[in-house]
Amino acid sequence: MVYLSSILFRQSKKAKDLRFDQRWRDRVRLFAMGGAGGNGLPKVGGIGGSGGSVIVEASDKVKNLDAIVKANPTKRVKGEDGGSSRKVRLLGEIGESVTVKVPIGVSVTTDEGEQIADLCKDGDKCVVAKGGMGGIEASQFLGSKGERRPVRLNLKLLGDIGFVGFPNAGKSTLLKAISRASPKIANYPFTTLRPNIGECEFEDFRRITFVDLPGLIEGAHQNLGMGHSFLKHVERTRILLFVVDINGFQFKPSSPMRSALETILILNKELELYKKDMLDKPAVCAITKMDMKGSEKKFDELKEQLSDIDNVIKDPEIINQEFVPDRLINFEGILPISAKFSPKTIECLKYEVRDVMDNNEIIQNKRLLQELEGNVELKLSQKSVLF
Repeated sequence: MVYLSSILFRQSKKAKDLRFDQRWRDRVRLFAMGGAGGNGLPKVGGIGGSGGSVIVEASDKVKNLDAIVKANPTKRVKGEDGGSSRKVRLLGEIGESVTVKVPIGVSVTTDEGEQIADLCKDGDKCVVAKGGMGGIEASQFLGSKGERRPVRLNLKLLGDIGFVGFPNAGKSTLLKAISRASPKIANYPFTTLRPNIGECEFEDFRRITFVDLPGLIEGAHQNLGMGHSFLKHVERTRILLFVVDINGFQFKPSSPMRSALETILILNKELELYKKDMLDKPAVCAITKMDMKGSEKKFDELKEQLSDIDNVIKDPEIINQEFVPDRLINFEGILPISAKFSPKTIECLKYEVRDVMDNNEIIQNKRLLQELEGNVELKLSQKSVLF
């Protein structure tokens, strides 16, 4: 009996460990405290050393926020206090600053949501809590306390292509087919509870990163389901890849069935309600599970509806008007795929996404060049007026 109990305990422990692997930390709250400044020495005009600051720096060597919590289990980070002036040392020692290394893509905010810094490149840094000044004559030789405040570190993944879709739409299967990633795959919703990143390498050694994110549900903009934990990561991606099941989506047996077109419109509206700027991103739509019976007929119907979408969304018999967004997203391409059984469709999708990304980069470069030329002409015209 004891032997059987030990086996069951080990199995349950393994299950817990597997489940824990799905927990992924993308935000940490720290209390930052600058070191206090040292006191001066009034008799001889000695100056106290300033306290050390707390600095947050992005590093490509740090891959997640877990290391920060392990290094600071109390989640309190303090700079070193400055040294006081004394007879043998008139200038007090300067307190050593503490640098917290974070992954690239972390935004630093206050509890109220005010952004302090956005660390998008290796080496980007910001001071979150300044050290106190050392004691001088103006302060009656008394050192001042360091700045103290809580800060939030929010990790937003950096990737080229961000998957957008409902649970169980085939996002993880697509990521596995398009890259070397090994996400958890099952035939039930919310298999993906943490983002998975896969890298796709082309024949010319070009590499593109794909980010598989937890599925959306209706009301995600109000933080329902994975909510903001999902949507904030989409902000960083350059291209949106809508992943839509051709058969539609049903959240649970008691929930209504949503068609593929309704799914697209709901996803469109959730992004719009979260942040309207999201709709400015280039987008591609992948219609999945095209290997299933009757999928080709459903895809033809979907194409017809999308080709006349302006009229279709006005018909309440076809579309529930609650799903209709104020602004429709413009897809650069709509591709039918079968991630399991048709490698050719996956190849087509890879090159379609690459072309969209390259074309968008060309357009952005032209826009930046035009802005630069306009600024130069403005400066030259202002100089000519002066002279």
